[in-house]
Amino acid sequence: MKHPYSTLNEMLKATYGQKIRKICVDGGFSCPNRDGTCGVGGCIFCGERGSGEHIDPSQSIREQVASVLQKAKPDSQWIVYFQNFTNTYAPVDVLRVRYDAALIDERIRILDIGTRPDCVDDTVCELLQSYQESYEVWVELGLQTANDETARRIHRGYDLVCFREAVKRLQAHGLPVIVHIIIGLPGETIEDIRHTISVLNELHIDGIKIHSLFVMKDTELARQYEQGLFTPISMQTYIDRTMEAVLRLSPEIVIHRLTGNCLREHLLAPDWIIERDLILYTIDRRMIENGWHQGLWYEADCSM
Repeated sequence: MKHPYSTLNEMLKATYGQKIRKICVDGGFSCPNRDGTCGVGGCIFCGERGSGEHIDPSQSIREQVASVLQKAKPDSQWIVYFQNFTNTYAPVDVLRVRYDAALIDERIRILDIGTRPDCVDDTVCELLQSYQESYEVWVELGLQTANDETARRIHRGYDLVCFREAVKRLQAHGLPVIVHIIIGLPGETIEDIRHTISVLNELHIDGIKIHSLFVMKDTELARQYEQGLFTPISMQTYIDRTMEAVLRLSPEIVIHRLTGNCLREHLLAPDWIIERDLILYTIDRRMIENGWHQGLWYEADCSM
């Protein structure tokens, strides 16, 4: 079944002629929202590893990459994704050493850096830009929502103005921007999601990751859930809101993912998060049955 939206796999196959796989890396970084610079404890949904819980933290950066590549086919091609915490949160000389430690094989085509908007200055952009001579370079920013009130509620630690400035700075350096948003944040409505998508369309970002909010054990959100202060949305509500986001999203923006995932041993709620394939199948089937496609409502708005 062909997807009614632009997918990362389709884009990569068109560019590289084959499927590109991803190596997730823990670069040993911290986060200004955890060390007291702008906050402590991180966002309310963030675990102690800052995502990437499946990565072996005892391995060096080089070992993490080598352990995957040594089992890979000679003609395979790869993305190296610095995932855990804020991967531009260090002096530029430190960043260069850590990035170089991962770029150990000619099969690596893309350097993908996950970070925060408040940790992207011109020196970081210039460093990342320097890698473009040999690699495609992506920068992933966690926005989660364009609503500053929700951002305060989830302890994000920066405002929408900061995000806008970071996107424009990255774009000025020719660096593609991929943005993470979360559906199901405490207090968020469908109007908030529409606003978030509108902001991303306006900024002409390159890619998006849409995540479902789940409650990980030993997080602030887990404490709120256990105290009855937070109730996750249903799978049906998530599907409905995600479809609307896709329908409003510019067709020029590549969709990297449409749902979040969590290791079972770390998941507290909701159980339906585990049903990733069912969620994706349902979204695709309903959109196709209705003759819907990515950008349908975006195109309608633009024509008015």
